[in-house]
Amino acid sequence: MQTFLSLDGCGRNSPRWGPPRRLRFATLNPTPGLRTRFACRTRSVSRTASSERRKNIMADDMSLSPSRDDFSALLDESMGGRDFMEGVVVKGIVVGIEKDFAIIDVGLKTEGRVSLKEFNQEGDDPAPIVVGSTVEVFLERVENAMGEAVISRDKARREEAWTRLEGVYEKNEPVMGSIVGRVKGGFTVDLGGASAFLPGSQVDIRPVRDVGPLMGKEQPFAILKMDRPRGNIVVSRRAILEEARAEQRTELVSQLQEGEIREGVVKNITDYGAFVDLGGIDGLLHVTDMSWKRVNHPSQVLAVGDTVKVQIVKINPDTQRISLGMKQLQSDPWDGVEAKYPVGAKFTGRITNITDYGAFVELEAGVEGLVHVSEMSWTKKNVHPGKIVSTSQEVEVVVLDVDPSKRRVSLGLKQAMDNPWDAFVAAHPVGSTVEGEVKNATEFGLFIGLENDIDGMVHLSDLDWTASGEEAIAKYHKGEMVKARVLDVDVEKERISLGIKQLAGDPMVGDGFRKGQTVTVTVTEVTTGGIEVRFGEDEAPMTAFVRKSDLSRDRADQRPERFAVGDRVDAQITTVDKAARRVGLSIKALEMAEEKEAIEQFGSSDSGASLGDILGAALREKAKND
Repeated sequence: MQTFLSLDGCGRNSPRWGPPRRLRFATLNPTPGLRTRFACRTRSVSRTASSERRKNIMADDMSLSPSRDDFSALLDESMGGRDFMEGVVVKGIVVGIEKDFAIIDVGLKTEGRVSLKEFNQEGDDPAPIVVGSTVEVFLERVENAMGEAVISRDKARREEAWTRLEGVYEKNEPVMGSIVGRVKGGFTVDLGGASAFLPGSQVDIRPVRDVGPLMGKEQPFAILKMDRPRGNIVVSRRAILEEARAEQRTELVSQLQEGEIREGVVKNITDYGAFVDLGGIDGLLHVTDMSWKRVNHPSQVLAVGDTVKVQIVKINPDTQRISLGMKQLQSDPWDGVEAKYPVGAKFTGRITNITDYGAFVELEAGVEGLVHVSEMSWTKKNVHPGKIVSTSQEVEVVVLDVDPSKRRVSLGLKQAMDNPWDAFVAAHPVGSTVEGEVKNATEFGLFIGLENDIDGMVHLSDLDWTASGEEAIAKYHKGEMVKARVLDVDVEKERISLGIKQLAGDPMVGDGFRKGQTVTVTVTEVTTGGIEVRFGEDEAPMTAFVRKSDLSRDRADQRPERFAVGDRVDAQITTVDKAARRVGLSIKALEMAEEKEAIEQFGSSDSGASLGDILGAALREKAKND
């Protein structure tokens, strides 16, 4: 194997003597023996070198035949014992400047070229680059296709920055940088050689519309995330501001005391309150602490920019939240409220709010009472309060209850009006007759509208003496005017019991119907088993059923079809059951009774005279007397 080792800088074609410039090493195809030839060239050696030294070098060049170990030692000496790896920062010496490039020797077999523009950036040594200057560069490749080392000053600066930033990140310290550009979703920040991403949400504590004043300005940032293999750095300016604000807030909170009165400026208004700046720290003034009276929205009391006096109500040392109050600077209107508003007293107030369950009435500034929906009207039930009263309406109310500990006053609106139930009892005592319109028919009776918007109820059992409840209620219709008798009035429960059948009296009471009595009935229905009839007074009629066997004494005439609806016939009462309210009738019994009476008057059963003869004689006798 033939090996050639040449030290560039020596030889006839090289410049004058100087330090070794390059080391070349090439290995050819192996041969049975080793034959090594060295050529040494030097460049730019000091012009004062002795001629004897030149002669010795030339003699060595011609006569030196080193071994493999000698060659290895010579190579290590040339490399300086350094282990070069691509992708690291190395130190080099500027050995020349050509046009816009600096020729830098990094101790390899070849030099590298770096643009002079890369040395004129921020963070570099302000001294100009000259031959002999020592600089740090990033070794990308040991040798490219041109036989030159690929090096970069920009990447060396970036590596230096990454190393520095990693130390800062581990210590959780802020780093100085400046916003240099805008990208999608945020901004680009220069951290002194390394570029970082600043999300838009991390620019400030509150959204910033114009970032122009922050561009190019050096300021601190907090590193949120670092990924060196990918070259990603995420920073936050907001974290720095929040930390500074937290320190300032802690210091300010330590200076505040509960109960202290301070002046502040209203910074923001929300639906639930206002934020007041107390000089570097904000406190919340809740809407319920703005005034003793009802405040529907903070804008009714405050506006942004107003200067207000507030009292520090509470300080939470853990969350550093400050609760403020304005009403605490005023006297409490609930002091002595029991004496000012005794139970049973009548007052005038203003409706401030209406809900599904009632209405709030302001008795004075800061003191409100509730009129429950059940205390609004004597007669209007299950009606929304908004249909009875309206907001800002002046009303008279009566105090029902006062609870100072819970700051509650129960009021009544209907108690300030005349009770229509008392007026009804006075005008219509029990037993009197009233007239009204049928408002509704239900499964348990009729509701009849009476005076002053009150209703009375007629139960099914009080509609008719004889008909069933379903049959009786079917006779009445909504809107129909009816008369009824007052049966009972319960003022406390607001109930009036009425009866319609009581107007005619109970036909079963007394001796109105007795056994053996003859009555005239009207046929109302004809069935196969008999006929249905009605009798008695029109106001309180009675009904009965005459069976087929009781229709006639003669079996041949016991046919229901002989009768038609509306026919009037005489029948005899055979039974009276007052408990069951039933009366038994029989036409057959009446005929037999008449026959018996005729026989007793005009003959006997032994005389041989027929019933026709006897009745004919009786009729003639009656006509003669008439």
